Amino acid sequence: MCQAIAGSVECAMFGNAINTAFNTGIPSSVYCIILLVILIAANLRGIDIFAKVQNVVAYGLIGSLIIMGLIGMFGLGTGEKVVQQMDLTNGFSDSFAYLGLAFFLFIGCEFVIPISRNVKNERRNIPLGMVLSLIIICVMQIFVVIGMGRYTRWEDLAESVSPHILYGTSLLGFVGTLWMILVSIFAVISTVNSCISFLSYMCAGMAKINLMPEFFLKKNKHGAYYVGVLLIGLIMIAVNATGLSTSDSLSFMILVAIVFWMVSYVVSNINVLIFRKRMPKAPRTFKVPLGPVIPIIGIIGNIFMIWNIDGDPAVRNLILTIDGIIFVLLAIYAALWCKFKIKKPMFKPVEIHEVMAMENSLYLEAHRKTKKKEGK
Repeated sequence: MCQAIAGSVECAMFGNAINTAFNTGIPSSVYCIILLVILIAANLRGIDIFAKVQNVVAYGLIGSLIIMGLIGMFGLGTGEKVVQQMDLTNGFSDSFAYLGLAFFLFIGCEFVIPISRNVKNERRNIPLGMVLSLIIICVMQIFVVIGMGRYTRWEDLAESVSPHILYGTSLLGFVGTLWMILVSIFAVISTVNSCISFLSYMCAGMAKINLMPEFFLKKNKHGAYYVGVLLIGLIMIAVNATGLSTSDSLSFMILVAIVFWMVSYVVSNINVLIFRKRMPKAPRTFKVPLGPVIPIIGIIGNIFMIWNIDGDPAVRNLILTIDGIIFVLLAIYAALWCKFKIKKPMFKPVEIHEVMAMENSLYLEAHRKTKKKEGK
């Protein structure tokens, strides 16, 4: 659900950027769907193509935004500078409603985990890469925000459907417009490419341990889990084709998706606390430092952001209602799956030796044989 919404939002912003710059008269969704088809085809070629595409767009995206942020921050642009207050609120609490939207900038570093076995020295590089990515993104966004404040008026940014294009144009004229369009392309390719690949591997991993249907394990001749790739890709195409990701609803859709992510992060932090208590000496690839401190801070912070997801109580309640309904439906599905498919009670811990056995490719086959014997 998170990926379908977030990926569709990224595609919509890309389509809006094209029309803002060139006013082609072609619906933004057309550009989104074309790009999605290309990325689906690329991911069907396997993990090597995914990695090559991701490397190019990630370096291009981060590098471009850092450079454009620095140009604006040091006043080196060719456009006209503006003089305005850099602080937009009179009190610290006024910014609470924007935390959820700002949080959207940092989601996704966990996408690398399902493909970690394809990474050299994953025990060191995966945690290090995740932490460094968050720090780099934070610094990059600080540069961009300061640069925007010196070349674009805050009220103009607030009214624009493509504020990044407005900044590029104000900073460097037509060159800046083209550069920001390139950044938009990098952004949508990076997000959609990673989530399509990430989800296909995640679904396959869950199918291997009997938590999702087995058809997610099917591979094509390139080794890609094509069912997952096609499913998430087609969902994104459907969202964009129906116009659900139009400019009027982008911020709202982002907030709906963000609540999903925050809840999943709360659950993950609770899992860490449970595992540290129940299995303190179990083998692991990474150990969270400072004991329970970081998970507890994470839980409190995410709950705080969920409660302050929007400054308008009516909008906040609508967001929480939508998320609540979907969570209830997912819970019903999960309960039925546990009872009738895997035939195990909910909330009963799985023994550590079975969890470790799940890493073996023969686990699912052994599970099938066990079920056949029980059926007889």
